Amino acid sequence: MRLIVGISGASGARLAKRFVEALPKDVESYIVQSESAKVVFEREEGIKEFENSDISASIASGSFKCDAMIVLPCSMNTLAKISVGIADNLLTRTAAVMIKEKRKLILAPREMPLSSIALENMLKLSNLGVIIAPPVLGYYSKQQSLEDMENFLIGKWFDLLGIEHKLFKRWGENL
Repeated sequence: MRLIVGISGASGARLAKRFVEALPKDVESYIVQSESAKVVFEREEGIKEFENSDISASIASGSFKCDAMIVLPCSMNTLAKISVGIADNLLTRTAAVMIKEKRKLILAPREMPLSSIALENMLKLSNLGVIIAPPVLGYYSKQQSLEDMENFLIGKWFDLLGIEHKLFKRWGENL
């Protein structure tokens, strides 16, 4: 599987880092961060990081075969740009390509409370087939720590991407 991980905004950067670290080695990962992400990833084997200003990067082309993209966290600014087709950097350009090519795009908006404008943008994107999956906890897995909570959220995003994992106990499993 080829997966693009877009990182926008500052809040939730730790969650994005943990998501990337939890990816199985057989997932070919490409990282792109917005200027405001303020997250520095260590260069890891198998992970390609692009400059957000490099709109000529391979991942910005529809001919680059990629299975999915997740934007985690997704700022309201990035979500708004994607919803109206503004492709002014690599992250938003790649998201636009995912929509154009009808490939899986997951956005993890991280703001609360949500304004009517944000909700309208999310509805518009959802109607286009984009999956809106904010970091919302399910308490049935009985998280005991921040790491447990993060594992639950990462596991839910992995489920949407079809990535097998054992990051949390599922409903009905021995809790």
